[in-house]
Amino acid sequence: MRITRSIVPNLFTLANLFSGFSAIILTSEGKFVEAAVFILIAGIFDMLDGVMARLTKSTSELGVELDSLCDAVSFGVAPAFMLYKAQFFDIPTYGILLAALPALAGVFRLARFNAELSSFEDKLYFTGMPIPAGALTIVSYIVYFHVGTAGQVLMDWGIIGTTKSIALGIVTVIVALAMVSRIKYDNLPRPSLRSIKQNSFKFLLFIIGVLAAVITKGVSVFPFMMLYVIVGAIRHTVVWIRERNNNEEEELE
Repeated sequence: MRITRSIVPNLFTLANLFSGFSAIILTSEGKFVEAAVFILIAGIFDMLDGVMARLTKSTSELGVELDSLCDAVSFGVAPAFMLYKAQFFDIPTYGILLAALPALAGVFRLARFNAELSSFEDKLYFTGMPIPAGALTIVSYIVYFHVGTAGQVLMDWGIIGTTKSIALGIVTVIVALAMVSRIKYDNLPRPSLRSIKQNSFKFLLFIIGVLAAVITKGVSVFPFMMLYVIVGAIRHTVVWIRERNNNEEEELE
């Protein structure tokens, strides 16, 4: 095997996969918080492999394919397995299918992204919710609102079983649909002065989101991610309505 400079970003990508595998093992032991931490670590490695590829000027098709395969495990299979262990194992017949939705949708989105990839340049928008964002949405809901403190409050109120399954099912379906949709979702600005200047508002929102997550000890992550989903859908709808009105005006002329 010939060692090239592409080994550097590829090692970060493989670290992403190892983190995702570790999350699956921890989930099988019922350690959801620890598993969530490893999925977050996988996301950090997923971001850093792209940064390292640009720094070393070693971006390649191999790197893209390797990244997608690792993402499928860390942000598709790992969250899906967590869904099953946290609640859906208790649903006869359809529990496995419901838990698998994020993995199925995420892998489809990755394949579509690779098929439509025309260059290695950073994109301002992604078509469909990125699979790491989908994983973060699901995992944050499970940890903080399903099995965490909020989940315990619901149990104290007598809201258990079917109601919790429905709520988690709704979140799961929304995330899966967002990933396979054609809705454009914002890409995170890269950590460079040029990128920050060009996308100062996005970068500011990202910083606010990170600070809020730290201050609230992670509780704000799920609401922030749902806002990301909703804003993307609203913007897509507004653009679609404008384009349709413009086309109708052109036809009348």
